Amino acid sequence: MGGIALITGATSGIGKACAVKFAQNGFDVIITGRRKDRLDHLKKEIESKYKIKVLSLNFDVRNKDKVQHALDSLEAKWKNIDVLVNNAGLALDLKPIHEGDFDDWDTMIDTNLKGLLYMSRMVSELMIINGSGHIINIGSIAGKEVYPGGNVYCATKYAVDGLTKAMRIDLIKHSIKVTQIAPGAVETEFSEVRFRGDSLRAKKVYDGYKPLSGKDVAEAVFYVTTLPPHVNINDLVIMPMAQANATVFHKIS
Repeated sequence: MGGIALITGATSGIGKACAVKFAQNGFDVIITGRRKDRLDHLKKEIESKYKIKVLSLNFDVRNKDKVQHALDSLEAKWKNIDVLVNNAGLALDLKPIHEGDFDDWDTMIDTNLKGLLYMSRMVSELMIINGSGHIINIGSIAGKEVYPGGNVYCATKYAVDGLTKAMRIDLIKHSIKVTQIAPGAVETEFSEVRFRGDSLRAKKVYDGYKPLSGKDVAEAVFYVTTLPPHVNINDLVIMPMAQANATVFHKIS
């Protein structure tokens, strides 16, 4: 295969696994994230193992000006982006709406929604010039069903669900595919971030069953890019076998 894949939030979890998966299959990759040390380490690891080129861009998707600067500064060869994986996102806390933290709300909205918009706006423009492309938005089961305490996080993922459908309409005439991958429970740093570094509380989220891994989701992300040009996966929901929906799990004590 080969080509260029840009993955946001590549410093851990699903994003990191996607970067590795595309590299394994001959893609040069652009990795972005806030933690420069992790980006540098991943760049070295991928280049040494897979003999492809890696471009590391250290910025926060919440900052429109930095997103614009990073993409405007790309050399011509790196602007031929075939795949954009909008992975950067997070959840903060599980407070009911009447106890919610305004700063947490802003962070989730700015990252999960506005960051995805900034990246999609600027990369889709490059894809239109190139005449093709594939944008993959990492949504969530939280964008299909709400759960207690999920309020604003769920709202951002519902927005990703709606945006994916709208982007597909806008970009179809430009031969650009748009896909949403909506995972259930994935054991990454997600819960630890949500619970402010409380690793014990985070671990309990995954006790009693086998959750998805970042690698499992990356397999699905890559799969949708392997189909013939006339085939598009619009929406793919991927769950652990032990998870029926957003709140029902079969756990073994």
